[in-house]
Amino acid sequence: MISVLFVCLGNICRSPLAEAIFEHKIKVLGLSSHFKSDSAGTSDYHIGELPDDRTIRCAQNNGLKISHRGRQVNRTDFREYDYILAMDESNLNSLNQMKKRFNFPNKEIYLMRDFVEGHEGLPVPDPYYGGEKEFEDIFQILDQSIDGFLEKVKETHQLYA
Repeated sequence: MISVLFVCLGNICRSPLAEAIFEHKIKVLGLSSHFKSDSAGTSDYHIGELPDDRTIRCAQNNGLKISHRGRQVNRTDFREYDYILAMDESNLNSLNQMKKRFNFPNKEIYLMRDFVEGHEGLPVPDPYYGGEKEFEDIFQILDQSIDGFLEKVKETHQLYA
């Protein structure tokens, strides 16, 4: 089983939306049995909370179900997840500090947009202080990024739908 963890700051906007998009795509591709996914935050701001209302509406507007409670990245995540995908440089830096503290020096962590040619190193902007448009914009960014990620993973692990 291939495990994927999506990570942003508070785990109520970008990462639960990425998780919902990913779950939908692997279901459509008939690959659900090959994957386990979750999302988490680098901060403890929203532990136990539902995703932001705008995240839920954005998911619903795009035909996705979203069911998640905010949680913080922990030591076990570095052991259990094959792919850890950060939404931006700040979260990538936090994750890299955690991997040192938790003693997982060889754990590779990726930026979400590194799987879209020409967008490597770019962040998925945080829509928290924006409106519905910003949430739809990140939906499009995540949708494209997850397509690129899935292509890479399918090739790496020789998965064929």
